[in-house]
Amino acid sequence: MKIDKGKRVFLKIKLMAGDQLIEENAVEYFQGAGTMLPGLEKVVEGLEAGAVKKGELKADDAFGDEKYAHKKQLSRKEFPEDAKLEPGLQFAATGADNSTNVILRVKKVTDETVDVVMLHPLADKDISYELEVLKVTDPTPPPPPPGAVTELDADLLEEA
Repeated sequence: MKIDKGKRVFLKIKLMAGDQLIEENAVEYFQGAGTMLPGLEKVVEGLEAGAVKKGELKADDAFGDEKYAHKKQLSRKEFPEDAKLEPGLQFAATGADNSTNVILRVKKVTDETVDVVMLHPLADKDISYELEVLKVTDPTPPPPPPGAVTELDADLLEEA
């Protein structure tokens, strides 16, 4: 069975940003549901179980496509007072644990507000990948074995 929209896909995958390991795991997703990197969905489209691929995703096809980014309007006061804010300028926003959680890219500035898009910390990085297609299935589970539903229904009726 070939990977196409709506299929349930199982991959063994390794993602790297330069020398930094991002992910090395077996993953499961539904093709076209928007939960996998857009570039990887393009790469695996049409492949079957057993296929192996290796390559690189450009930043826009990995974590950097702004059409998938959240947009937010912030108060100008939330930025450093001396910052010369202009479209394209980026800030790293950190979480409580002092790790970078998101990149804020300035889109529009007024005296009171700053419109930003919130990007993944790897948004400007090309991502190399190695993957193996483990399994491709239809999205719906197979029907239950004969008699299974009847037995379940009988058990439920007895409890009632």
